[in-house]
Amino acid sequence: MTTSTQDTIIPWQVLDLVVNILDPKTLATASCVSKSWYSTMSSDHLWENLCMANFSSLAHLRLAATTPLSYHRLFGLGQTAKKRREKPPSKPRINLEDLLFIITLNNQNSPPVTLIKPGNAISTGCAPDSKLLFKFDFDVTRHEKGLNFEVMDETKVTWNVVLKGYESVFIMMDCKGKGSFVSGSDGWFSSELPAAGCCCASSCGGSSGMVADMRLVMGGEGRRTVVERVSVGVLSIVSWRYVGVDDGLRYLQHFLEPCGV
Repeated sequence: MTTSTQDTIIPWQVLDLVVNILDPKTLATASCVSKSWYSTMSSDHLWENLCMANFSSLAHLRLAATTPLSYHRLFGLGQTAKKRREKPPSKPRINLEDLLFIITLNNQNSPPVTLIKPGNAISTGCAPDSKLLFKFDFDVTRHEKGLNFEVMDETKVTWNVVLKGYESVFIMMDCKGKGSFVSGSDGWFSSELPAAGCCCASSCGGSSGMVADMRLVMGGEGRRTVVERVSVGVLSIVSWRYVGVDDGLRYLQHFLEPCGV
């Protein structure tokens, strides 16, 4: 016995009862069956509760929209935003091995000390890769001029990061200390970093939410105060913790990669 097409049609009253208990994914799938199903499955009375339960913070978008915005569309926007927010950041396109770190200490009393270290020679400790921080140490006592560099109040420090082959350079820090440096204590320098991708950050006040940080670890050399170790890193203004290596590299690639990449 054959079944007629008329016998297989689901009464809209039954369909309306069923759709009220369907989850968003099933509703979206069912809306692809036909135009009439799409109209039924996309109605505001079905999606309003789902939208308010999952993305209540987006409800104000309906008021701001210049054209009518359905709850079905609003739920889709919220779902897309959620997935993008939860998506892990992409791996940086540059590596530590691609970089050269150049630090210079300078004042009127001592010959300048320039520390040059390729990224692959910088110690990042024994932490697993996912825990590595963008914070590195330089031993000045092994530097030929380091033992003769006497710290004074007007000590100037610079920190540049160079892309291999000297294709580009980014100035992380260029500032002068205005305080007393005492043997056994540390000297601190910091410089707020510009927003990545902002070509006029210095003039428009753009901020990255990060700070370049330099610490001079002092030691006594007779009556003089000398630098024994230099520590540099990048801090997040939000957490006041050092950012991870990958976060630091993602930031630097905006300034070091050739335009158009």
